Amino acid sequence: MKTNAMTPKLGPVLQQFFVERLMQQRRASGCTVAANRDCFRLLLGHAQQRLGKRPSDIALQDINAALVLDFLSDLEKRRHNSARTRNARFAAIRSFMHYAGLKEPAALAVTQSVLAIPMKRFDRPLIGFLTREQIEAIIGAPDAKTWTGQRDRVMFTTLYNTGARVSELIGMRVCDFQFGSSAAMLIHGKSRKERSVPLWANTAALIRQWLRASPRALEDPMFPNRSGTPLTRTSVAERLQLAVTIATTTHPELTKHRVTPHIWRHSIAMHLLQAGVDITVIALWLGHESTATTHMYVEADLAMKERALSRLPAPHGTRHRYRPPDRVLNFLQTL
Repeated sequence: MKTNAMTPKLGPVLQQFFVERLMQQRRASGCTVAANRDCFRLLLGHAQQRLGKRPSDIALQDINAALVLDFLSDLEKRRHNSARTRNARFAAIRSFMHYAGLKEPAALAVTQSVLAIPMKRFDRPLIGFLTREQIEAIIGAPDAKTWTGQRDRVMFTTLYNTGARVSELIGMRVCDFQFGSSAAMLIHGKSRKERSVPLWANTAALIRQWLRASPRALEDPMFPNRSGTPLTRTSVAERLQLAVTIATTTHPELTKHRVTPHIWRHSIAMHLLQAGVDITVIALWLGHESTATTHMYVEADLAMKERALSRLPAPHGTRHRYRPPDRVLNFLQTL
């Protein structure tokens, strides 16, 4: 499509979307801005290849439904993104199209055609979680005689106690530890939401011991690397995997699990549920906006379902064996 005075360029509208909508109006977090940025980097690269235009020359009308569908298909086929990741990318595009439709009414037909594309449905497997014994084995795996081992033990204990996301864990600062008669950890969650999670006495004692052994300023990270800067997601995952490898000597079944920091979040939620904690409290504990997100733990708890089934007596009836009434049906039955 040729651009003219009535055809707005994509670049200025996209820049306004990031600065005006995301940063100024919504005050989006750095993670949200980065996720949107990465999506549009991929989209512009795809559009440049398909249209033969430089990103600065692409018009808003060029980002039509056909191109977006081709981009989403490319994510799955060439980049091997899952349907969940594909939907996350598409959510960023939809957010932009909502904004662009209001900002540039001349492009309303194109923006509406993109917004009409549905999200892709996908299977939701049951969540995985670890037992208390497996959790304790992994926590005890790091070498307590080393600085990194001490940090990892306290970090894994805090991760399990709080059910924090890995981004929330690496964002914890020394001043977020609230000690006193009832110790708690202040967690800075998604969408700038904060929540305070109580700590077991053992967790609080470990954190106090850790801070005495490695004193830092209040604004410093709670779990730093050797340079004193916050750990990265990759670093936390690597330290956890190292501890899991050591723990498999006593719990070989761990080799069948894909143990990630998020599995620990699932585990504390499941253990709270099995202990009889109300699901609304668990939702607050995890920082879920809706209890609908927390209901997946009920779906995964087979023991709870079995207890519910045991309260209902099975129907009494005589079992009858099926017998085909015809030779042809009898033949089909043997196939």
